Formats: sequence, structure tokens, C-alpha cells
Amino acid sequence: MTRPRFSRKPALVRLLSVAALFSIILIAIQSSFFTGSWTPVNLDIPILSHFQSSLQQCVANRGLGLTAHIIDHCNVILKFPQGTNSTWYNEQFKIFEPMEYKYDVCEAILLWEQYRNMTTVLTREYLDSRPDGWFDYAAKRIAQLGADKCYNQTLCEEYLNLTLPAKPPFHPRQFRRCAVVGNSGDLLKTQFGEEIDSHDAVIRDNEAPVNEKYAKHVGLKRDFRLVVRGAAGNMIKILNGSDDEVLIIKSVIHRDFNAMIKKIRNPVYLFQGIVLRRGAKGTGMKSIELALSMCDIVDIYGFTVDPGYTEWTRYFSTPRKGHNPLQGRAYYQLLECLGVIRIHSPMRAKRKKDWSDVPSREMINNAHRAALRLKKKQAGLEGGLGQFVNCKVWGKSGPYGTGPVSGSTDMTDTRKDSNYNRWEIMPFESLRKEARKHYMQMEGVSLYKMDGNKLDDLVCVKHPLKSEA
Repeated sequence: MTRPRFSRKPALVRLLSVAALFSIILIAIQSSFFTGSWTPVNLDIPILSHFQSSLQQCVANRGLGLTAHIIDHCNVILKFPQGTNSTWYNEQFKIFEPMEYKYDVCEAILLWEQYRNMTTVLTREYLDSRPDGWFDYAAKRIAQLGADKCYNQTLCEEYLNLTLPAKPPFHPRQFRRCAVVGNSGDLLKTQFGEEIDSHDAVIRDNEAPVNEKYAKHVGLKRDFRLVVRGAAGNMIKILNGSDDEVLIIKSVIHRDFNAMIKKIRNPVYLFQGIVLRRGAKGTGMKSIELALSMCDIVDIYGFTVDPGYTEWTRYFSTPRKGHNPLQGRAYYQLLECLGVIRIHSPMRAKRKKDWSDVPSREMINNAHRAALRLKKKQAGLEGGLGQFVNCKVWGKSGPYGTGPVSGSTDMTDTRKDSNYNRWEIMPFESLRKEARKHYMQMEGVSLYKMDGNKLDDLVCVKHPLKSEA
């Protein structure tokens, strides 16, 4: 299939973009002087409008037929071309999937840039800091408890102990480049294996096998694996002798899982920030959240993002019905043009690794600040609390790298040789320089979601800086 060609002259395009933005800002300032109402917020809408234009060009260059149609400085519609095959039928509403999707770019950039500062693993400090964290929330993360509340906190601690670190085991900017490997049958059309293994960390999900049979397609490196409850029940088979791969369970823990955890050396944690109901965001998207909370650059492989699909496939099993490919394709393309991910797929495999048509980090940061100022103004929070404006609950914890290791009160002979120490009591000086700098910029504060996908009400836990500085 022949791809449409787009003219690429990054230096010239960016020069013209800067000139256009300067002209918009100059007009905004002049207009504000005449009305006598100039404030920095006057510039936010022009900044966001300029960002929308760059995003629109990015979608045109990288979207394989997708086009972006700007509504205003925040809203955009991504449309598929005529002739796109709409095969997924919604039984509830009796319609086929739509050919266009509307997105609020301001909300999206606020959401995904915040993940760069988040902790995505459930910890003891979170339960200690959250109001009724042990009594109410802990019970939601335990299956077969026999009660909807932790009336007996000691019992709940026994359930959670094996998977509950005292403090975050992973940190923002801990890795430079990470690969998130999905399970799409797309992977069999490529040979990304060596490229995937070249990353600082590789994140996989559920039952996806890692072996010589699929090595040239998916690689062999295995660092993290996010699993749903059903897959967690097969954790010993899934890990297949790997002692180092960190297992992160997306939903709940129960006694059967704990019995298996005691038989393996692998660190096992619970994901923090899920919607505890059916129909929640898929594992692939949560894997991207996990990666963004640890990595500067997130490359995704094995996601169904190319045109022409009529069924859902996995590289290790027969095709089946499942996800909505058009909605996923549109949203992943939006994320790439927001600088969140970099997409790798069969139709992109022969492209030169050139990301110059994605908005620059400086442009994304400017748009993020403008969107944040507008949101604070709308909420009457101008001036606010800076980077901690969304902290609704505050807690305190001990210095970095202290506290009991997960399961330390119930450590079997097998688990005594596990890799928990590598993550949970790693010396601060052993962290990547960028991670240490970020930690200091965040003033030693760890950010957690309170519930679901909302980022307006965070639990923020302060750690002392003196021992790390």
C-alpha cells in the first residue's frame, strides 16, 4: 500500500510556526492594552490554538489517513477517511462504530503530563495517608474478604502484606526509554525483537509469551508485566522461570494469589489508580500509564493501530472479537501527537525514525502550562498551589528507601532471594540523575490518584529531603 507523501522541512516549518505564534501573541498583547485588561491568561488561548495547528499537522503526517479538524483552542475531531471499514457493532446502541471522535486536547494534555509525576503502585504510605484508607479503600483491593470494610485492619494487612511496599518502588524518570509491548497479531508482520530489547525497560501484559519462538517479533527482555485478575491466577506459568520480571496486578489480591506469590522470587505489586468496576480502561492503556510514570520516552509495539482490520488478533492465539479498533487507533494517534507515546507498527516499520513532525517538548510544556492556567482560572484558583494544586489530601512518610520490604513479616525461603531490595531500598544515589533531579523538583512529594482516572483529587505524600540532598 502506498502511503501519502507529505512535505517535511522541519527547520523551516518550525521557524514559520514560531513566527506565527509571535504574531498571535503580539496581536493579543496589543488588543489587551487597548482594552486595559492584559494578563498572562490572555496569551493562553493563542498558545493553545497554535498547539492545535501543530497537532493537526502531526496527525496529517503520521495518522495513515486520519485527519484532525479543529473546533476551538481545546477541542478537536479526529476523522477517518471515506471507505474505512467499520466492523465493530455496538449491541447496546444498535450502531456500528463511528468514523469520527471528538477529544478535549486541553484535558488530555493535563491528564497525560500529570502521569509523568505519578506513583502507579499501591503502597503502605498511601493507605496510611488516605482518609479511611485502611478501613474503606483497602477492602476494595481484597477479594474473598467476606466484608466490604476492613473492620479488622490486622486481617487486611495480612492479605496485602506480600504486595505492599512501604514507599514507591518505582520513580518518575527512572528510565530513559521504555517499550510497551501489546499482544496484537500485528507483531508477526514485523521483526521488532532486537529493537524492543534495546530499551532500558520493557513492559508486557497478561499471558503474552516470551520465548525463542517469538523472539524476532517481540524480543526476549522482560522487566515488568501488568496482569488482570484472570491472568494473575496463572502467574507461575506466565513467569516461566523468570526471577526478575516484576508482576503488577491490575485489580485485587486474594489468598490464592498470596499462596502463589510465596512460591516465586519475583516482586509482585498492585496497580494504583484503577477504576474498580467492569468496563474500566484496558490493560494496554494502563501499561502506558505505568510506563509514563517511570520513563522519559515510551515506545509502543503490538497495538492494533494500522488501517484495514476486521478482527482482533493476538500474536500467540487465534483471532477473536473484542476491542474497538477505530476508537483505539484515533486515541493512540492523538497520544503520539501529544508527545505521550511513539507508535511502531507494520505500516510504520520502514519509516525513518524521525519524530520532528511531533510537537516539540517545549511546545508541549507551553501548551500544558496554558491549559493548566485556564483550568485554574475557570475553577477560581488563580495563583493556587503551583504543582500541587490538585493535592486534596496530604500525608507524611519517612525518608526515601526506608520502611519494611513487601512481605518482610512472612518471607519464605524462596522469597528471601527475591529482587524486592533492588526496587524498594535502592540508595537514592543509585537512581538515574534525571530521576534524582525530578525528585528534588517535586520537593520529595509522591502523587497518587484518589480514585479512577480523576486527577483533580490527589493523595500527596511528603518525604523529607535532608537525607537525599
